[in-house]
Amino acid sequence: MADQFPAQSQDRQPGLEHEMTPAPEIIRDDYRGSGKLEGKKAIITGGDSGIGRSAAVHFAREGADVAVMYLDEQQDAEETKRLIEAEGRKALLISGDVSDSAFCQQAVDQVLKEFGEINILVNNAAQQVVRQDITEVPDEEWRYTFDVNIHGYFYMAKAVRPHLKAGGSIINTTSINPFVGNAMLMAYTSTKGAITGFTRSLSESLVGEGIRVNEVAPGPIWTPIQPSTMGRFDPTNMETLGEGMPMGRAGQPSELGPAYVFLASKDASYISGHSLHINGGAIIN
Repeated sequence: MADQFPAQSQDRQPGLEHEMTPAPEIIRDDYRGSGKLEGKKAIITGGDSGIGRSAAVHFAREGADVAVMYLDEQQDAEETKRLIEAEGRKALLISGDVSDSAFCQQAVDQVLKEFGEINILVNNAAQQVVRQDITEVPDEEWRYTFDVNIHGYFYMAKAVRPHLKAGGSIINTTSINPFVGNAMLMAYTSTKGAITGFTRSLSESLVGEGIRVNEVAPGPIWTPIQPSTMGRFDPTNMETLGEGMPMGRAGQPSELGPAYVFLASKDASYISGHSLHINGGAIIN
């Protein structure tokens, strides 16, 4: 199969979408909104790029105002804001580290002040580092990966919880990795497994109040985390990204965004505690 992407790497985390070649596809030109999220107010962590940006733009096209939380990728965040506003919706940018519970609470307060309510939370921010052996994983790196990938999800859900009403939705981004294992992403994979447990437990806790909690489990997707982690380890990894999946390719963020719309909307009114696998055809037991 021909190379999908040229060899490339980035030397910082989180990665930067505006430095990727080619640029990821965020939303298909022929995607037509139908008001599925009309008037809703959403928060998306890690919403500046990749899957988070795609969810944000799809939400906006479906009628939602969106608060985009991100670490420090200002240029990418500004582009996401522009795309949301181009759909005729409000965008709010909030920069900070979700591993800080106080920041998460402050962000939620800021969204409430700006939007008046919160109907949807998408936990999507993530930290990932490639290591070939468990002995190579520094203790601090292990702890920080958990701080961002699962503690941040907990902090955000805890802060949003008092403001969600019946019909509200929480969507967590996990990964194919905890379902199949990944020897080079042990810390990341472990946190993504924790997210699945968190999703199912939180669903059981809130389902009686009409608040649904689900997760999306992507396979390899063309987002900044790829060149900034797998590409940083070996730039040629980008040339074969996703070729091991049954479809023989990596996915685009545009193939994820509609799944978040589905789980946030009334179309998924009878679904909670579920893992939606979008992975290029891999069968997950």
